[in-house]
Amino acid sequence: MRRTITAARRAMPEAQRAEAGSAIRDAVSALPELSMGGTVALYYSVGTEPDTRKLITTLWKQGTYVLLPIYLPGGDLDWAAYDGPDSLAPAGYGLLEPTGHRYGPDAVRRAAAVVCPALAVDHAGRRLGKGAGCYDRALARVGPNTLTLAVIYDTEFVESVPAEAHDRPVRAVVTPQRGVVHC
Repeated sequence: MRRTITAARRAMPEAQRAEAGSAIRDAVSALPELSMGGTVALYYSVGTEPDTRKLITTLWKQGTYVLLPIYLPGGDLDWAAYDGPDSLAPAGYGLLEPTGHRYGPDAVRRAAAVVCPALAVDHAGRRLGKGAGCYDRALARVGPNTLTLAVIYDTEFVESVPAEAHDRPVRAVVTPQRGVVHC
């Protein structure tokens, strides 16, 4: 399933990916959970992932405190503040990571929303990631009222995703055409 989705993403025209990123930005930035500022933890998209860069900029400019991940040895995530495009530095795997103060893996507990990457999500909120378990560990730390979302393309919202005992579901998905869909 991962290979099929990755191949489909690579085949998607750049203009379609850019349009999808704008739609995702609009849907997420309109969420009531983010309308009062607060804190949101999300990821800086790379490659053919649905674009979150526009979303990060929009949230940051409207006064939302944006946390981005820093990958730790062993597959956990630390979190640091996004303070504009100059606050990012190249990291492993072609990623950009924040260079500011690190708040530790438990920082997601204070977030109003956590936006996760995924290759696919099913209607129960089970997400198929890249297989490292980083976001499953992060999702295990969120508070009971934290909105957890996965950003995917419309064709990646599927009937069923293989799941294991350690997999953590999200409460909603965001797709370019459907917007926010609660699971």
